Amino acid sequence: MTVRLAGLAVALFTFVSSVAVAEEFKNPKANIPPKAAPQRRNAGEGVPPLPLPATPLRRSEKKREPSPPALVGNITFSDTALKKAGASWETTIIDIEKWVGFTNDQIGQRYRFVQTDFSKFSYDPTELPILYFTGWKPLPQFDDKTLERMRRYLMDGGTWVVHSNCGRPEFNESFKREIARMFPDREMAPVPTDHPLFSSFHKITEMRLRKGTEPFAKIPPYLLTVNVGTRAAVIFSPYDLSCGWDAEANPIEGGILYHQADALKLGANIVTYCLAEYQYARFFDHQKVYHQSKDATRDQLVLGQIVHNGDWDPTPHGVPNLLKMMDQGTTLKVQFKRVAVDPEKGDIFSYPVLYMTGQRKFAFGDEAVKRLRQYLDNGGALVVDCAAGSSEFDAAFRTEVKKLYPDKPLKALEGNHPLFTNVFDMRQAALAPLAKQVLGSASMMPRVEVIEVDGSMPVIYSPLSLSAGWEQLPRAYNKGYADQDALKLGVNVLMYVVSH
Repeated sequence: MTVRLAGLAVALFTFVSSVAVAEEFKNPKANIPPKAAPQRRNAGEGVPPLPLPATPLRRSEKKREPSPPALVGNITFSDTALKKAGASWETTIIDIEKWVGFTNDQIGQRYRFVQTDFSKFSYDPTELPILYFTGWKPLPQFDDKTLERMRRYLMDGGTWVVHSNCGRPEFNESFKREIARMFPDREMAPVPTDHPLFSSFHKITEMRLRKGTEPFAKIPPYLLTVNVGTRAAVIFSPYDLSCGWDAEANPIEGGILYHQADALKLGANIVTYCLAEYQYARFFDHQKVYHQSKDATRDQLVLGQIVHNGDWDPTPHGVPNLLKMMDQGTTLKVQFKRVAVDPEKGDIFSYPVLYMTGQRKFAFGDEAVKRLRQYLDNGGALVVDCAAGSSEFDAAFRTEVKKLYPDKPLKALEGNHPLFTNVFDMRQAALAPLAKQVLGSASMMPRVEVIEVDGSMPVIYSPLSLSAGWEQLPRAYNKGYADQDALKLGVNVLMYVVSH
């Protein structure tokens, strides 16, 4: 059901993006002024002073409300930058006003938004954790300096929330172009409908969308993201979130807008998600170092990690922690070295164990399938982890493993299998908070699935995340094992593989 609904959303987005732009779009949401900042007067304000020479009464001045913390920056282009680029640009602020105000009411906080632009912003996530951006015209090309600063801001823990004002295709296409320039190594792609963005505060399974004056249609919630680690660092809606414009009462000809009530709930979810992931985001950029990565490979375990086309390294801090625990807690000689290997052309046959993880859908090419099967038939082992318990990666892996072994199904290991007790007793494992919530239990027998061939297990797969726990970072949305138990189970898996 999830896949079918997501397909409908993708089809609608493709249709929206292909709408011809016959003439310049006039946005009725533009030029609506912001609400006046709240002010407060003392008692007696406005009483005229006595006539001179009598001493006048002291007039009280307007008092500003104490400023709540700034959470969101409404960012745009400076006039100087636009003039230099010979471009025009317009944006609105009624959406962000309604969004922040509604979210404050929902989550019981007092945050505010501020105005800024790409030329004066500090690009420090601790100053503004969230940047908000919208427009409806084609996006002027960012200069290289701004691209690098935005990339650094996002890698350092900031989040960029972007939506297409009135759902205009000219904005959508230009934004995708600039994101591809900013992150040539990362894909902006739709997230599955079970993503935490759709459940972090409100449980959202569908949203009402209106194209022009046509009746509302119900579609699955639809967002695209660029991920940094397992976190959505760029959150993009190709449809108007319409938080300050009620599409039910005020449809926009040529516009594509969500129903205001649905958009506001999604907006509250986005803020909740960003707040919950903030600590993880700030810690993520402190990379672990493979201090033996430049050393020649000796008679030690070296992991080869498979590179694929589905976000192949979302938990880069995990393997160093796992290797450290193996080095300290077992007799296995471990080299602190991980080598990224492309199965289509890389030397996969030098590694006794190949490790693979991911967060998005992927596909093996024919050559990769051929070489991986040859590797496994010659005694190699493939250990696969579903990063953060991603349903998208899980579905893709189950499809791709059938290409390797069409006649061998994945089977769950029984609780008495020696893999669960060969180093640590892992017949029960504690779960991370999200997994507890989804599975309704604080602990369980680990879910480990394998392909069996003549008594051996060339493929071992964990559908609940191991590597997110290996990272030992403060994260809110890990459908996997608690950190320490994830490490213990990982040690058991690798020790079993190399000893069998």
